[in-house]
Amino acid sequence: MVFVRTTPPRPVDVTAVFPELTPLARAAIRLHPRAGSPSVRDSSAGGPLLWPAGEPWPHCEAMHPGTGRCKSPAEIRLERRRRARLHRDPQGPHYTPEETAIHERNAATFMERLEAGPPWPAESPVPMLPVAQLYVRDVPLLRPPGQADVLQVLWCPYDHEPDAKPATALFWRSAADVGDVLTAPPQPYEADWDGYVPEPCRLAPEAITEYPNSLDLSPETRLALADWSRWQAADADVDSSYASCPAEFYDGNLANAPGWKVGGWPPWGRTDPYPRYCGVCEVQMVPLLTIASFEWDYGRRGWAPYEDEAAAHAAGHRAGQDPAQPTEVEVGSTDNMQLYVCPVSPEHPHTDLIQ
Repeated sequence: MVFVRTTPPRPVDVTAVFPELTPLARAAIRLHPRAGSPSVRDSSAGGPLLWPAGEPWPHCEAMHPGTGRCKSPAEIRLERRRRARLHRDPQGPHYTPEETAIHERNAATFMERLEAGPPWPAESPVPMLPVAQLYVRDVPLLRPPGQADVLQVLWCPYDHEPDAKPATALFWRSAADVGDVLTAPPQPYEADWDGYVPEPCRLAPEAITEYPNSLDLSPETRLALADWSRWQAADADVDSSYASCPAEFYDGNLANAPGWKVGGWPPWGRTDPYPRYCGVCEVQMVPLLTIASFEWDYGRRGWAPYEDEAAAHAAGHRAGQDPAQPTEVEVGSTDNMQLYVCPVSPEHPHTDLIQ
């Protein structure tokens, strides 16, 4: 069965109301991660990587504020599965025999490392966690270097200064060049925050068209968006509650889509827009991948795909059971991490930004 997600049409044809936005349209691909069991040959969020057995696994070499009191990725995922089970069966056992065995094994590993003494694991290079694997066949918007056809994204599950976000690493490779695959990559001893441990998700890539956030528009276009009479003259079906601030309707419903995506426009909000420039060739960088805390929120449920509308409008969700957060990723204050690359050479160092 094919896994599909479909974004509903926007409530207003924005270029019919504001033709000046037409040349600002950008292609994007919503990835629509949903819980699943992807393989190394699949595009995924938080899934296993097609990593050559003979190639060293990436580690973060920075110093980390490990306390020994944080949970390991295995413990975090165990607790999520346990909560999901209890959500399905509230009368079930607090811990199943299998969960108890895993919990005890994790605790024994922790004690072994504690008794071994320094250097503590956080003081050593930390194995990075898979965040995304994207095959060009599934996400043709990608522009890989050379013969590469797979993008792999990893991060360190610790906050890094000065912006308190995970350090990220990008790798491009050709799937045909990978022989034996690393089946048991090293795992970090602990994660600074549960939201830095992605749950494995399969993807349903969907091509869409985006327009810039109002903060990215010229002053003249922003003034036009704020002119309620323009919306009325075009007979746009916009609730009159937006009359005092129609740009809010534009940003929430017509501009850039929420959620995990490739390409498109940046989701500004935490800061005003500012360009990112390649540290090698000084060309202005472009958005590559948005890693989102949520696929939609209360004010943007209109972006929920047809297939998820019932879940998006359901009343309340238990912790860890929100259909808008299938990856369990949470960056910043429920923000987005956006990765930028050089449009001239994707092999130049990338940069990232929390928005």
